Amino acid sequence: MQSQDDNLPDQDATAPELSWMRVLWVLIIAVMISMANTLLFAVAVLQIIIMLASKGRPNDELARFGALIGDWVASAARFQAAASDEKPWPWTPIDR
Repeated sequence: MQSQDDNLPDQDATAPELSWMRVLWVLIIAVMISMANTLLFAVAVLQIIIMLASKGRPNDELARFGALIGDWVASAARFQAAASDEKPWPWTPIDR
């Protein structure tokens, strides 16, 4: 006869362990993502104004900066979803 614990899936030894520190990091990064979204919105509005003034030509520096913000948000989302244990910048270097 099987015990009730035998029906539970085995925990993977390499699975990330949930700790209060990880919960704290997720909350801090959630606030940072909110700030990044606000900044990205400001970049988008500024880029639209520039494109209207320059007959459709975007500012390359703003485009790169917007892409950098998007990459950071993606990295932060991977950490929050536990798809990665690597925290985003400023805890790790930027890959660009």
